[in-house]
This record gives sequence, C-alpha cells and structure tokens, in this order.
Amino acid sequence: MKPIITLKPLYYKDKSQIAIGFSFNEKTKSYIKKFQGVNWSKTHSTYYVAHNQNTLHELFTYLRKGEFYIDYKSLKYVRKEHITTISKVKSPDKLTLFQALSKEQKTILKEYVAYLRGKRLSESTVSSYGFFILRFLNHHKTIDKSHWNTRSIETFIEQVISKEYYSISSHRQCVSAFKHFTVLCNLENFDASNFERPKKSNYLPIVLSKEAIIDLMQVTKNLKHRTIIGLLYSGGLRIGELLNLKLNDLDLDRSQIHIKQAKGRKDRVVGMSEAIKPLLYNYVHTYRPEKFLIEGRDGDKYSASSIRFFLKQACKLAGITKPVTPHTLRHSYATHMLENGIDLRYIQALLGHVKPETTMIYTHVAKKDILKIRNPLDVMIEEMQLKDKDNKKVLISRNFKD
Repeated sequence: MKPIITLKPLYYKDKSQIAIGFSFNEKTKSYIKKFQGVNWSKTHSTYYVAHNQNTLHELFTYLRKGEFYIDYKSLKYVRKEHITTISKVKSPDKLTLFQALSKEQKTILKEYVAYLRGKRLSESTVSSYGFFILRFLNHHKTIDKSHWNTRSIETFIEQVISKEYYSISSHRQCVSAFKHFTVLCNLENFDASNFERPKKSNYLPIVLSKEAIIDLMQVTKNLKHRTIIGLLYSGGLRIGELLNLKLNDLDLDRSQIHIKQAKGRKDRVVGMSEAIKPLLYNYVHTYRPEKFLIEGRDGDKYSASSIRFFLKQACKLAGITKPVTPHTLRHSYATHMLENGIDLRYIQALLGHVKPETTMIYTHVAKKDILKIRNPLDVMIEEMQLKDKDNKKVLISRNFKD
C-alpha cells in the first residue's frame, strides 16, 4: 500500500501555506525535506510550502514520482482569493512563432487551417486550434515530420500546455486540435484519436443578487457603460453577442433583441426590458453609433477588455466583493429568471443553450424552491410535539448553569 501524504490549508506567517502531513517515517521525512521550498513549522509541527499554483503543481509531480498516495480533499474548499496566484506564462507572439518555422512547416500549418475551414468550423475555433498546432510545429521544429509519433504530442502537452498552466478548457481544445491534425497528416504512429480530454471542472456559477444588479447600474455614471451593463444583464447576453450587435438588431416596437450567428452559428431572439428602453434612447441620441450598437474609436467594435475593466471598477464602487465578469451578469439573469418561476425550457431558449443539461446548472444556485425546503430537525421536533399528550415543548438544549 502506498504511503499517504495529506495536504491541508495552513495560514502561517500572514500567508497561505500548504501543510504536508504524513505518518512518521524516516524515509518519507527525508523525501519531503528534499522538496525545494519546504519548511518546518515548530508552531504547527508540520512541514509546509507556499500555497500557489506553481508550487502545488510541482509538489504533486514530486509526490507522485515518489509513489505516494496524495489526499488533497481539504484543499478543494480553499477560497481562490486566499491562494497566492502566479501570473500565467505569456504565450509567445503568433507572428514570431510563424516566422521561425521552415517553409515546409508553414505549408503544413496553412493546409491545416484550410482543412478546418473545410470542416466549416467557426473562425474562433480555427484560430484556437491553429495556434496549438503552430506551437507544436515550433516546439518540434528540429524534428522532421516523418519522425513524428504519439509521444511527440505527449511531450508537447507536458512541456508546453502543462508547464504554462493552460486552463482545463484550453487543454481540451488542444486535444481536439490534435485529433483533427493527425487525421490530416495520416502518418503511421502519429494518432491522437485515442487521446482523452481532461474532465471539465464543474464550478457553480457566481450570481449577483437582484439588489446588487441595481446597485451596479446606479453607481455606473458613464452612460455607455451603464447601457452595456443593462444589456448584458437584461438580455442574458454573452460579451461577444453584445459587441456584435448592430442598430438594426434592436426592435423597440416589439421589444426584442435579435442575436445573429452567436455560439454554434445560431440566431435567437430575446426580450428587451421596458426599463432599459429610455436608457437606450438616451445612449443612441448621445453617442450616435453608425454601425455597431456599442462602438469604440473610429466606429470599430468596442473592446471586451474595456468592458471587463470598467465592470471591475463599478463593482468596487458598489461594494461588491465577488469576482464579477460580464458572464456573471448572464448567470445572474438566468438564475433570477428561474427564481421568478420561468420554465427551464424557456430559459434554455433565451440563453441559446443547445443542451438542457447546460441550463440545469442554474437549478443549483436558484433559491426559489430550496428555501421552501423544511429542515428535517424542525419537522422531527414538530412531530414529537404533536405526539406528546401533555403538549410539552421539546427542547434540544439545556440552559447553562451559573
């Protein structure tokens, strides 16, 4: 049986740390002490390391190499803001990577992009998949195509995707990119068809209260910014859908917003809030957009990064401490609709979800029905009181004696 190492959160020396626990064993102790950055705390009688993404990843790799069983369930409940974050390694510039390729490698990449477009994948997907293959070609630029094999993909994932702390969703995209790429290359021993995508992380969406939404709009004095927040929430829009909206996509008479060719190349219509109409009138007459409803400089699309920035500032002014993104407003819209009694099927259509399972996640955060559930302890005591002939009050606590 493998020796067990238990990792637990530890707040020590005004910082978040990871306590490393194990049943005393000289061999295990010696192995732990060799890990770079490990310290001993006399106060807590435990070895510990700094709690950050880099160290955690390296510690897991080190312990697995030593053939230990790692019990880390206590770390799952540590709030993200209490973990020291390490900046993600910035990916190299696309143009720089492309220019470093040989003529043959550039041709391979162009053929791959054409292949994906022939599959009618969206430009966003083509761009994402193409970048992973660009990085693969650059990573193995000294290896001839004829020598590629499955291990070539594995080493790329280990040395680039893992070490640069790409998210789980990006890792999944990378695997999908290689599944297409190996089919196109049609080389012996170069096959990603059996590669498994890592499981998605299942997080409950962050949702703002109805009062917080109003506070957020009230503290936002800039007319354009207030309009953006109002549209994101009242329409349940994705940030890309908002930025692609054009003036003729708004039907004020029918109180509708027409969202064209959104995720999955689907059109849909959502209702327009009556309360937001005066705000929209004011915005349009003040800024006079010509093409896109929300325009940046020189009539171009407004930038997503600008929205994220001012939203963060508005949250500070509103006293909202939750980590809020534009998508949080979409989550809040869906949850509030569910709490208002709207059928899940209609919410699915309004959000543009293909699968009902995607919409089902909001049932876990909606309060409407959950708050109606009576606690079994209350029910038990009530039943006991009804059975008691003397109708005495059932107590589960005693008074403290003086």
